[in-house]
Amino acid sequence: MASEIQAIRAREVLDSRGNPTVEVEIKTDKGLSRAMVPSGASTGIHEALELRDGGNRFLGKGVQKAVGNVNDKISKELTGRDCTKQQDIDNAMLELDGTENKSTLGANAILGVSMAVCRASALELGIPLYERVAGLSDNKNLVLPTPAMNVINGGEHAGNSLDIQEYMILPVGAKSFGEAARLCAEVYQTLKGIIKEKYGNDAINVGDEGGFAPPLSQAEEPFELILKAIGEAGYEKEIKLGIDAAASEFYNDGKYKIEGKYLSAEELIEFYNNLIETYPIISVEDVCAQDDWDSWVEFTKKFGDKTQVVGDDLLVTNVKRIDKAIESKACNALLLKINQIGTITESIDAARLSKDNGWNVMVSHRSGETEDSFIADLVVGLGTGQIKSGAPCRSERNAKYNQLLRIEEELSDKAKYQGGI
Repeated sequence: MASEIQAIRAREVLDSRGNPTVEVEIKTDKGLSRAMVPSGASTGIHEALELRDGGNRFLGKGVQKAVGNVNDKISKELTGRDCTKQQDIDNAMLELDGTENKSTLGANAILGVSMAVCRASALELGIPLYERVAGLSDNKNLVLPTPAMNVINGGEHAGNSLDIQEYMILPVGAKSFGEAARLCAEVYQTLKGIIKEKYGNDAINVGDEGGFAPPLSQAEEPFELILKAIGEAGYEKEIKLGIDAAASEFYNDGKYKIEGKYLSAEELIEFYNNLIETYPIISVEDVCAQDDWDSWVEFTKKFGDKTQVVGDDLLVTNVKRIDKAIESKACNALLLKINQIGTITESIDAARLSKDNGWNVMVSHRSGETEDSFIADLVVGLGTGQIKSGAPCRSERNAKYNQLLRIEEELSDKAKYQGGI
């Protein structure tokens, strides 16, 4: 069988934070296919388990157990199988693991293999990775996405006093992905100059996702800086704003701690209302805690017609939680993170369910990333039209944007650019 998996090998490599992660290589007749697994910082409690070693080595963050599971258990199960049977291979790993959250083998072990298999099948079929994803997802329309770029960091992604974790720019008025990337890069560099002038050189150091972390504490301050940068760059009409509140990080015992005050869910929603009424915010993510379902429903009822309400920690790319959110109308968009669920098949299922129910889908990176550009092909192949991969800074972020520039050039007039959300 020409497309059979001849060998599977994993190793421990370093991610963008200098922490270990899993890299997997799959060998077939057509060559070697490689994939690297990302890792989050503010992770939802319902995510699939990222297997770490514990102990003193790498301060407990080693992934030798996950690597061993690939090289031993998974390799024995999958060697000799047809690499083009993505669903069969993913299901075989799920069966081998046998747990709800992939805690036996580790979601990082399973995902590394799943990604590498997807690449190997594209190589075997002689097609680009994005085309392979489109085939697996039954998507007929390849789409270049609108980027949501995180340019100012707070929360778990920064050392300042901002409670909201990410302040993003979305170039919804751009005419192509290339133009979208350029507009964002120009605004980013303009913002850098503004922050440097106001707060000094130390304030333009960048966080895990490439955004700046100036010494701010009030939620409005980043918006003012970003809008000034957008205005100076001349793109008030083309660029809108978004946030990832990461509310689970400032939620405790039924209250939300914002700017030193403890707010009820009702008060938190009013806090957001003031921001949405004041600034051109079109996308909000994780506005309430991951299990505060009633507040999510209330928020979406109030703002769902005005803004995109994105579930990340709430949904963790899990079809069961997406089903519940659809039924209860808790949000209207999915943040798709492949390492939250652990296989490409399950990620595709999550995207399909969301799209079939009229939701938007934003494919996302993680704060601990790698140079692997897999999600760039994934977002085009799924045709979801939105990607979140950080600021136009740091190579592990730009690897995704640069791959999208290549794909746009390759597809030329064969794929539309999303524009808007």
